[in-house]
Amino acid sequence: MPKTALITGASSGIGLELAHIFAREGHNLLITARREERLAELKKELEEKHSITVHIFSTDLAKRESPEKLFAFCKENSLSIDFLVNNAGVGDYGLFHESDWKRQEAIIDLNIKSLTHLTHLFLPSMVQKDQAYIMNVASTAAFQPGPLMSNYYASKHYVLAFSEAIANELYGTGVTVTTLCPGPTESEFQEHSNMEKSKLFDRFPVATSKEVAEYGYKAMMKGKRVAVYGVPNKLASKLSPLFPRRFVTAVVRKIQERK
Repeated sequence: MPKTALITGASSGIGLELAHIFAREGHNLLITARREERLAELKKELEEKHSITVHIFSTDLAKRESPEKLFAFCKENSLSIDFLVNNAGVGDYGLFHESDWKRQEAIIDLNIKSLTHLTHLFLPSMVQKDQAYIMNVASTAAFQPGPLMSNYYASKHYVLAFSEAIANELYGTGVTVTTLCPGPTESEFQEHSNMEKSKLFDRFPVATSKEVAEYGYKAMMKGKRVAVYGVPNKLASKLSPLFPRRFVTAVVRKIQERK
């Protein structure tokens, strides 16, 4: 019997590529994002190509009521979730004190509150299964402070810490929790976060969303707890705790600055 994957932020980037991978592997899908037209196009493409069932639910998960509405949609349609992929996220570039608060609030609401709420809603039924999987998409930003994107970096540190903690709590059940930590990745993220001119995307290797998604899927299926994509990113995540925090923060600031 086919299993069902719930993927947030599925209309573009890593979420879109993960939707293609899950469909290729024969899983049914519930895909969600704000852009309903893109979801409808993706549903048509995946159902025709892979002969699976795709449900769509268009919503802004940064809104307080959205996780509950998504959970209710699953109940109404008798959807039992075997894979929960919390991929939706947003960032912002610039000095925190000069930023728009609504944008900063959206980072907290989407990257932290929504991810945590969805996990809390779906996890009880997942624990009852013989096997189920959670993938929370963080970032290499999770491993150090990030001047010029302070709130975003902090939100991804939360995702990593939260995911590792519940992975420990769930040990011995059939549920595994994988935190996917990509570095710079080709997607709409840099445009939406005003990062097009950041040195981070200009001077460092940039992976494709497909490469990151394939790596993340394999890591999740193996039950890997923390999956950092790319050798340079793995090395940086191991080395940063060895240096003084002030030095690490200064280096990140240099990398984040615009050309």
